[in-house]
Amino acid sequence: MNVWNDFAKPIVVLGVICAVSSALLAATHSVTQPIIDANAVATANAARTALLPEADSFTQNTNVRVDGVTEVYVADNGAGAVITAEASGYGGAVPVMVAFNSEGKIEAVQFLDNDETPGLGQKVKDEAFSGQFAGKDAAPLTLGTDIDAITGATVSSRAAANAVNKAIEAYGMLQAGTPAAQEVTGDEG
Repeated sequence: MNVWNDFAKPIVVLGVICAVSSALLAATHSVTQPIIDANAVATANAARTALLPEADSFTQNTNVRVDGVTEVYVADNGAGAVITAEASGYGGAVPVMVAFNSEGKIEAVQFLDNDETPGLGQKVKDEAFSGQFAGKDAAPLTLGTDIDAITGATVSSRAAANAVNKAIEAYGMLQAGTPAAQEVTGDEG
């Protein structure tokens, strides 16, 4: 029995293969990750611009904090704001981007990818549902009164309306110059 050929050699060969594979994966990741990140930023900017076409560019506002709101972007030319929020639905989070124009009305709503039931909860992404929000004042909306629910997808409809209401709350705080926003600004400077 040869210890080198039977035991040590296969271990060394597998170790070298693993080390080389790991190095190649790390190199590939370091090259592709900045490209992936840049594409994600470009896609998000394109979505914001599509929702609020009057905006020339956007600046992120990190002073407004509302539970469920993930991003607040304000148009640099004063055309409005685009706020991303989410609420829990039947299959998980139901994320939405809500554009508010300079008059304080909802310009457009785009529901993002979610894990709601295909054929039912996924209908929140359809224009028939999301189009109901356009033109509404930036004031809390009630499902069944201001917005019609999707038949058979009440949980998803409620989550969608709740997500939009969180964005509305953040927009209200943005417009009012909230104490929380002033407090954060004061702590930074």
